[in-house]
Amino acid sequence: MNTYGRLPIALSHGVGCRVWDTEGRRYLDALGGIAVNTLGHAHPKLVAALQAQVGQMIHCSNYYQSPLQEQLAAKLCELSGLDAVFFCNSGLEANEAALKIARKVGHDRGIDRPEVMVFEKAFHGRSIATLSATANPKVQAGFGPLVEGFVRVPLNDLEAVRQAIASHPQLTAIFLETIQGEGGVVPARIEFLQGLRALCDEHNLLLMLDEVQCGIGRTGKWFAHQWAGIQPDVMPLAKGLGSGVPIGAVVVGPKAKTILGPGNHGTTFGGNALAMRAGITTLEVMQAEGLMAHAAEVGGHLSASLARELAGVAGVKEIRGQGLMLGIELDRPCGVILTRAMEAGLLASVTADTVVRMVPPLILSRDEADEIVSLLVPIIKTFLAEPRA
Repeated sequence: MNTYGRLPIALSHGVGCRVWDTEGRRYLDALGGIAVNTLGHAHPKLVAALQAQVGQMIHCSNYYQSPLQEQLAAKLCELSGLDAVFFCNSGLEANEAALKIARKVGHDRGIDRPEVMVFEKAFHGRSIATLSATANPKVQAGFGPLVEGFVRVPLNDLEAVRQAIASHPQLTAIFLETIQGEGGVVPARIEFLQGLRALCDEHNLLLMLDEVQCGIGRTGKWFAHQWAGIQPDVMPLAKGLGSGVPIGAVVVGPKAKTILGPGNHGTTFGGNALAMRAGITTLEVMQAEGLMAHAAEVGGHLSASLARELAGVAGVKEIRGQGLMLGIELDRPCGVILTRAMEAGLLASVTADTVVRMVPPLILSRDEADEIVSLLVPIIKTFLAEPRA
């Protein structure tokens, strides 16, 4: 179906942070499958692990115990300090599970119509429930009536959160991206996250942090909320956890781990052996190769270089993000930059209409970061010097 506005190239293969199209042209991948290809392309350890797993078992079902699920769940709990995991196939599914947890805890408390607080510019997925939690009118258009039960407030406005809690006694959870991705690479400030944690504790609400795009080492810590020194009660994950193999996970703490029981939720493909092997290997390689510290260092270098080269350029509003999740906000819609970058040999994206987004593999080198700057900055300068459309 006609659901994608595709660019006129077809990618055939990749190695590291480089990919080639079917015509033999080479590109530097600063998109990473939209924050998915943590280890880049064709990482030898991941390839070997997946090849071995395919020869043993790809899928069986959740009727049976799964040692690989238990192994990956134990690792995620160790890294997060949380208690239990549900595995699914995508970030959307992980967010759906989080919303079911928020509703179930409300019903368990005798709340007939539980509500969840969400935020302006949020993006949580494209199912009916997650697009209702999302704040993008383009995503919602044509799919009403939306799911009820969401209370929306501005991001990074703790007073607005307090007022919403006071006026909505049916609230059971606060749900947000630690760094908004599709909303334009907008971080929740550290003091805001700390304030949310305190308010959730005070009012017996679940703090649910969507780390689908910003988690798995992308910011220089395992999970972006760890910069604030807090823990969520519910944490959806996906994207980078499988380095390209579809995977989702919901990691929960003590307040949420017993809310769902047998029959409350499930999945056919979630937690399959191939996805679990991909997740286990991704985390092992990240630790062995020090990719979190590397992402922080190279991301800081890339951000500083972009700031230096774009300083004083009219039309550049802000460079923001953390680690290897960066956005350059311009003062006008800039979708054409996506095509121009591709033509120059660089894969990136434009999100929220005006933000050039970079979420490359975490193996990106300093030299490759410098190459991103050398390719992207002239494109941005040329675009901003043109008459507005």
